[in-house]
Amino acid sequence: MKSLTVEDLVRAKRDTLRLELLTEGCDLTRPILSPTISNPGLVLAGFHDRFPSGRVQIFGETEIRWLVSLADDVRRDSLDSFLSLDVPAIVVTKGLEVPDELIEAACARGVPVLRSMLKTGDFYRRLQPYLEEQLAPSTTLHGSLADVYGVGLLFVGRSGIGKSECVLDLVERGHRLVADDAVVITKRGNDLLIGRGHELQQHHMEIRGIGIIDVKMLFGIRAIRQQKRIEVIVNLVNWDADAFYDRTGLETDLTDILGVQLPRVTVPLNAGKNITVICEVVAMNHLLKYSGVHSANLFNQRLQENMRPLRQYLEEDYE
Repeated sequence: MKSLTVEDLVRAKRDTLRLELLTEGCDLTRPILSPTISNPGLVLAGFHDRFPSGRVQIFGETEIRWLVSLADDVRRDSLDSFLSLDVPAIVVTKGLEVPDELIEAACARGVPVLRSMLKTGDFYRRLQPYLEEQLAPSTTLHGSLADVYGVGLLFVGRSGIGKSECVLDLVERGHRLVADDAVVITKRGNDLLIGRGHELQQHHMEIRGIGIIDVKMLFGIRAIRQQKRIEVIVNLVNWDADAFYDRTGLETDLTDILGVQLPRVTVPLNAGKNITVICEVVAMNHLLKYSGVHSANLFNQRLQENMRPLRQYLEEDYE
């Protein structure tokens, strides 16, 4: 699991979020475990049953005004009870004045208190994407990722089968390389996978017999992309006369990456096959399906409609 500390957040977003640290000496290495931001809500009133741990807690005008309305001893008890939970940090928005009891209780528990001049809504909108990016589930797969007609094709298969060569041919035909060999995949939201190359590898490729090449230098800036949504897995395999390969496209083969189901197309390789054109067709066919046109299903429906009179005749033939 990715890790992010309060110190990382302050260092990266101090200026953007207009952050001011109010508790000097507090533990800034406390981990932020969730990309979701929370308001304390009823937790301040003592209801802890559904408290989401590991989240940055936001104190807006409502929370501050409610704390100020309490008697001093009640306010201290409320804050001490709240801060005994797993709270990585507290952020007070709108530049509001912070009650002394909050600073005292936070220092006693080692919880950093920050203040932002931003309005609560603006603060949410600026912080949420950063947390989602930093804490998003990720993995690294062996393969090559290319942008073909705007469709992210992730090429997988055994080492040496020709993934890099296929993508190189696609680049030469005007498509774009995203990553080769090691593809870093990050999950965004519920079903979005973003692929990119390793920061050290950038847009280099290893071509057997030639060595390592720089695609950006060879083909220009138009030949690369920094990242791309992965939409189709292209599985390259050696031709096996005894194996079964889909010939109709009526059934969709799916594969799971980080809990997201993606369509997988298995392409057998044999001598003379133009794999580059086939991959372009895979991308265009995906775009067609996305627009609501499933060629295989339509063809199957036409066949069934043409066969219906014959089927009815056979069903009514009692001889």
